Amino acid sequence: MKEVIAVLRMNKIQLTKDALAEAGYTCLTANLVYGRGKQKGLYLNPLGNVAPDNKRAEIRFLPKRMLTIVVDDESVSPVVELIMQTNRTGMIGDGRIFVCPMNDAVRVRTGERGNDAL
Repeated sequence: MKEVIAVLRMNKIQLTKDALAEAGYTCLTANLVYGRGKQKGLYLNPLGNVAPDNKRAEIRFLPKRMLTIVVDDESVSPVVELIMQTNRTGMIGDGRIFVCPMNDAVRVRTGERGNDAL
């Protein structure tokens, strides 16, 4: 089992959830998160008739959505590829995907473990 964690643009979440559900991956968790990448946030030039004196408005953290989905080992590549295809715009801020090992899973209601709990 692996945990796939994707930090994505806010406006791509519904499209991503729909694509995952259509491919058979309906179980996931979504969280609102804030973060920044290598660009260290956004820097906006002032608008209006302001003299260009290199002053910029800084937005340190951007709102993102973090999707977490636990899948069996064979499903990791298709899930990652689907998330990449759905979210790639070619612009800074498309997001990141992390794949982490998952030692065990337990379904609380039945006590099933491992892949059976998924």
